[in-house]
Amino acid sequence: MSAVALLLISAIAFIVAYFTYGKYLDRKLGVDPNRTTPAVEMADGKDYVSTNRPVLLGHHFATIAGGGPIVGPISAAVFGWIPAVLWIVLGSIFFGGVHDYASLQASIRHKAQSIGTVIKEYIGKRGQTLFLSFSTATIILVVGVFIVLVADTFANVPAAATASLLFIFVAMLFGFFVNQMRVNFVLASIIGVIVMFACVWIGMVFPIKMSATFWVFFLIIYSYLASVLPVWLLLQPRDYLNSYLLYGMIFGGFIGILFANPTLQLAGFTGFYNEKLGPLFPILFITIACGAISGFHSLVASGTTAKQLDNERSGRFIAYGGMLIEGFLAVIVVCSVAYLTTEQFTQRLVELGGPIPAFSAGLGYFMSHFGIPEAAGTTFVALAASAFLMTTLDSATRLGRYGVQEFAEGRSKTFANPHIATGVIVVGAAALALSGTWSDLWPLFGSANQMLGALALLAVSVWLVKRGTKSWFTIIPMIFMFIVTLSALLVFMRTNFLNGNMFLVVCGFILFVLCIFLVIEAYRSFTKPKDKDTTVKA
Repeated sequence: MSAVALLLISAIAFIVAYFTYGKYLDRKLGVDPNRTTPAVEMADGKDYVSTNRPVLLGHHFATIAGGGPIVGPISAAVFGWIPAVLWIVLGSIFFGGVHDYASLQASIRHKAQSIGTVIKEYIGKRGQTLFLSFSTATIILVVGVFIVLVADTFANVPAAATASLLFIFVAMLFGFFVNQMRVNFVLASIIGVIVMFACVWIGMVFPIKMSATFWVFFLIIYSYLASVLPVWLLLQPRDYLNSYLLYGMIFGGFIGILFANPTLQLAGFTGFYNEKLGPLFPILFITIACGAISGFHSLVASGTTAKQLDNERSGRFIAYGGMLIEGFLAVIVVCSVAYLTTEQFTQRLVELGGPIPAFSAGLGYFMSHFGIPEAAGTTFVALAASAFLMTTLDSATRLGRYGVQEFAEGRSKTFANPHIATGVIVVGAAALALSGTWSDLWPLFGSANQMLGALALLAVSVWLVKRGTKSWFTIIPMIFMFIVTLSALLVFMRTNFLNGNMFLVVCGFILFVLCIFLVIEAYRSFTKPKDKDTTVKA
C-alpha cells in the first residue's frame, strides 16, 4: 500500500470525524457558548487565565504530545502496521478524543477542578482520595523519568540543550510582551516563531556540553519554577511556540511523504503474539497510548487546559481537535518506519538505539525529497522531539501541584500552599531520578496510564448519567479500557512472576485491586437514585 494513500485516508477520516462526531459530542456534553467558563469567572492572572484558541491549542497539544505518539506506534509496529494504524485512527476518534473532550467539559462544570473532584461528587470521597493519590503518584513517576530522559538527551545532544534554554527565554519574552505590553499577537507570533527556529540553528552551532547530572539538577529547578510562575509567563507561551516546531515537523513529514511516495514494505500483520511484547490483546492498546487514548490527557484537560478555556465552544477545537492532530502525527510516525522491510526496521531500531532516532531518520529521509539535506532534516526532527519531552515535564509538575493542592483542600493549609505542593512533586521526582529507582517502577506506567483513562471515562460517564444524558459514547470506551487495563495487569503480573520479580507483581496486584474497588464504587453510584445535577443550568 502507498504511504500517501494511507495518510490521505487517515486525514479525511479525522476531518470528517471532527465535523460530525465532534458536533455530536457537543450536543451530548451540553456545550453552551453563553455559559461563563472558570477561566473568565475565576480569573486570577496566575492559574486561571482566559486564553485565545491558537495559544491554548498549542499549550494543550504540546503537553499531551510529548514523546508518547512517537515511541508507542513504533514499538507496536512489531505486530504489523495495520493493527497499529487501525487502533490509532479508531482510537483517536471514538476513544481518545471522547476521553479528552469529555474530561475537559466535566472539569469546567466543576470550577476547572480535576477529574478527582468529579469522582468525589458523583462516586464519593474515598474514590476521590484514591484517584488523587494514584494520579499524583503517577505524575511523580512521570516527572522523575522525564527528568532523566531530558537530562540524558541534553548530555548526548548538546545542541538540544542550547536550543531548549533559548526557548525558555524567548517564551518568557513572548509572554511578557503579549500579556503585559499588549503587543499585537500575530506580529509577536511571527517574530517568536522565526526567533525560535533561529534558536535551533544557534543550538547546532553553539552546543552547551554539560554532564547529565548537571542537567538533572537544572531540570529540577526549572520544573519548580514552571509550576509556580504565572502560567502566561512561561508554561503557556513556551508550549505555544514549541507547538510550531511540532506543526513544522508534521508538515515537513507530510510533504516529504507526498514527494517520496514510498510503498509500505513492513509486514501488515505479524500475528497475535510477539515474543518481546506478548499478546496483541491487550498489549497493543497499552503500548499505543498517546496516539489513541492516554489517561495522562485527562489530567492535562482537567488541569491546566480547563483553567484557560475562554469559551465552552472552544473545547472541541482544543481537546477533540488536539487529539485528532495527535492521531495524525501517530500515523506519520508509523509511515516513518513502515516504508522499511521488517528486517530493515528491526536493524534500524538496534543500530540507532530506539524509536525516536528511528523516527527522526525516517522523516529526515522523507524531507530530503523536497530539498532539505537528510542530515539537517534528521537533526531538526530529533531536536523537535526532545523539546517536547521538556513540555511534558514542566506541565506534569504543575498538574502534580494541582493534585496535591486539591488533596489538601479541607485537610491541610500547609500542603495547599503552591510552593509546598510543588515541593512534594519535585522532591519525590528528584528522589526517583537520582536514586535510579524509577527504572523499577517504569514498566508499570503503561497500565497505570491507561487505568487513569478508564477512571476518567468512568467519572464523566457517572456525571452524564446523573444529569440524565445517554452516555454510551463514554460508557463503551470506559468498559473497553477497563477490560484492557485489567487484562494487561494480569499479563504483567504473570510475566514478572515467571521472571521472579515479586516487587512488580505486588505493585501490579495493588493496581488491580484499586481498579476493582473503584469499579464497585462506580457501580454503586450508577445504581443510586438520580441526584439533581447542579453543574448544568437548565
